[in-house]
Amino acid sequence: MTVLADCFLTRPIAHRGYHDAQSGVVENSRAAFVAAIEAGYAIELDVQLSADGHAMVFHDYEMSRLTAQSGAIRTFTRDQLTQITLKGCDELIPTLPEILTLIAGRVPVLIETKDQDGAMGPDVGPLEQSVADALKEYTGPVAVMSFNPYSVIALAEFAPNVARGLVTCHFPAEHWLLLNEATRTRLRAIPDYGRAGASFISHRFDDLSNPRIAELKAAGASILCWTIRSVEAEVEARKVADNVTFEGYAAAATS
Repeated sequence: MTVLADCFLTRPIAHRGYHDAQSGVVENSRAAFVAAIEAGYAIELDVQLSADGHAMVFHDYEMSRLTAQSGAIRTFTRDQLTQITLKGCDELIPTLPEILTLIAGRVPVLIETKDQDGAMGPDVGPLEQSVADALKEYTGPVAVMSFNPYSVIALAEFAPNVARGLVTCHFPAEHWLLLNEATRTRLRAIPDYGRAGASFISHRFDDLSNPRIAELKAAGASILCWTIRSVEAEVEARKVADNVTFEGYAAAATS
């Protein structure tokens, strides 16, 4: 198990970068990551897989919310995706290696691999391999995480020296329409923490009173949380969480 570095616990983590769409700083964009660096924040970003096996910095499975294009991101090649403009700005969809070059170790970066299986199952590998390849020459503070435990287990194989965590919540049915009740119940209990060699979780802010969180924290897990949207919510979350992932306000950067 690789332990999460202390710098991930002392700098608030900007969710998809320090973005503000009204100002033309779009989530998971170069401008959002530069803004986070300038403000002294750690960075959280998402990666999806291109049709030809490359990790692209993009949150959604489908293109239409964030671009003028429609369709699943994984049906487009890297070269196609890097020519598609993000809505609200003039930037193009970036690759993970490009963004790692931009960040260059100046602040911690937390990479979430989005589930490619569709059911939080074992059909994983290409995205995790692409992330591991991108991290081979990266020397800055970095950690990886996913809602899908199998993704984290794959990352343990491909990038064993990178700290790993699970993204967790109470998995309400209305937010997880593709998951059956048995899967949601199982994931809710966070049973794969040890098997994945995780050293942290990032848990939904409104479920931090879950006894399983206290159990993991007592056993030495670092507790991050998502997504905080006000100073008041941050104060409440920090009663349990070691650090917050935030958006929509200026969190106090502590170091």
